[in-house]
Amino acid sequence: MAEKWIYWLEEVCQEHNNLVGKKCANLGELTKAGFRVPPGYALSVDAYARFMNESGAREDVLKYLSTFSADPDNLSHTVRYDEASKIIRGIVESKKMPSDMEKTIREYYEGLCTRTKCDDTPVATRSAGPVSHPGQYETYLHVKGKDDVVQNVIRVWASTFNTRSIIARARLGLPMEYDPIGCAVLTMVDAKAAGVMFSLNPTDGDMTKVVIEGNWGLGEAVVSGSINPDRFLVDKILLQVEERVISRKTMEFVYNEKKREMEYKDLPAELQDVPCLEDKEIIELAKVSKKIEGYFGCPQDSEWVISKSLPFPENVFLVQTRPETVWSKKQKGPLLGQKSGLEMLIERAITPTKVKM
Repeated sequence: MAEKWIYWLEEVCQEHNNLVGKKCANLGELTKAGFRVPPGYALSVDAYARFMNESGAREDVLKYLSTFSADPDNLSHTVRYDEASKIIRGIVESKKMPSDMEKTIREYYEGLCTRTKCDDTPVATRSAGPVSHPGQYETYLHVKGKDDVVQNVIRVWASTFNTRSIIARARLGLPMEYDPIGCAVLTMVDAKAAGVMFSLNPTDGDMTKVVIEGNWGLGEAVVSGSINPDRFLVDKILLQVEERVISRKTMEFVYNEKKREMEYKDLPAELQDVPCLEDKEIIELAKVSKKIEGYFGCPQDSEWVISKSLPFPENVFLVQTRPETVWSKKQKGPLLGQKSGLEMLIERAITPTKVKM
């Protein structure tokens, strides 16, 4: 009997970081703790291993790499890594998933559609590493239908071979052909607005404040830094908005039904200077941020999204949380969630080297 490699989010928690990756484990922990998280499921790092081994992808990648000479410290050769990445990702994405794995992923997606009462419910397929490396691997949004879910799970796995990642593994002396990660399949929220929030003030470390940043549409525009978001400073004790910075927001990140792809779309003029959040939503997010910090025992950096089709406050969702890392390091004593030595090593490895000309 094969080991279990797929789980509903409520089946996993923080202690399963190494099983399904930190993102999936944190989402499971939030779900079990009663926070509002979109329904979804997680594929373990073993699922990645099974696919790479049983599909023949790992063997073919090794065969290609036997002809590839690594030189990670010479950035003049980055173009070689770009080419290697393109070839390896092509190898991985061309492989067919083992039939029993594909059947199971399809069945879980059908179960998700039943839970959401929506045929072909749109989902995000997101990478989840056992150690944190935010933004290193890819996410695919608004994936619909069983065929596309299966293919986009493979694309998430293939993203472990993007240029930055294979250079990092070469620098660290890790196997270049293998980097097991988890994968989250998470129901998309029909976002009115989305963004990030901190359970302290990231500017000065003030623990009595919550800072919320957001924009119309999905949160990728805020996380990626593509726009200047609205910013709200909330007193954590009194739950009062102390400061508002309403930016001119010219774009939102939304799904184009005709093109069947995500895109940046011009915002109507009447929305560009309007706050993306109502006061009641700001206060609700601040309350949630306080609760998350209390639950995890340290300041949190969280991602939120507001649904446009559900009533308040049922429309307020969390799609990620992680320990805040800048000011938490400056606090005395150990804090839950501090980076491990391996995480810091990986962070250093994926940072481009400056070369003197």
